[in-house]
Amino acid sequence: MSKAAIAEMFARFQAANPNPETELEYASPYQLLVAVVLSAQATDKGVNIATRKLFAEAPTPEAMITLGEAGVTEHIKTIGLFRNKAKNVVALSYLLLERHGGEVPADRDALTALPGVGRKTANVVLNTIFRQPTMAVDTHIFRLANRTGLAAGKNVDAVEAALLRRVPKPYLLDAHHWLILHGRYVCTARKPACDRCLVRDLCNSRDKTDLPPPGSPDHV
Repeated sequence: MSKAAIAEMFARFQAANPNPETELEYASPYQLLVAVVLSAQATDKGVNIATRKLFAEAPTPEAMITLGEAGVTEHIKTIGLFRNKAKNVVALSYLLLERHGGEVPADRDALTALPGVGRKTANVVLNTIFRQPTMAVDTHIFRLANRTGLAAGKNVDAVEAALLRRVPKPYLLDAHHWLILHGRYVCTARKPACDRCLVRDLCNSRDKTDLPPPGSPDHV
């Protein structure tokens, strides 16, 4: 995808959704961190259902530790990998209190030193809470970036690096949210909704779902 096409892509995303936000529900940086940890291999909808009651009972690291691993497990047992996630949530709560006075640090290395927090989770927190121009590459963004020609890469690290180079700076702060939402609701894995895609004419995919059959004079 050309630089001009990329700029036009994000201009359209911005016009359609000027202030994109995460769909995870939270009331503090700590709660967002926990929600993102829980969202691995789970849907935001499923995480929100679980965390509404979890955060009502344990809104802070201190309260989460008091609730304990068994208590956290009971709240999140509808989410994939819930036992390991419960263990990580309690452990990261201990370390936040021990190392950071209970506050979520605005530093990637400090975040990834916490149990259950990888680079993607750290990037979400840094972007959403601290408004740093990071790019958290999940399955949606990885698929979309490769499919459209926006930023090809064989792994998430390569796609992240390519996106940071290719996305114009004026759009970089919100690009993460635009791409996730587009990949989640339009450029889906099995059957992308090309007929209602804002950037269909800019996309380089040869497998658009609304194209005429190959060999047709109208096929492009």
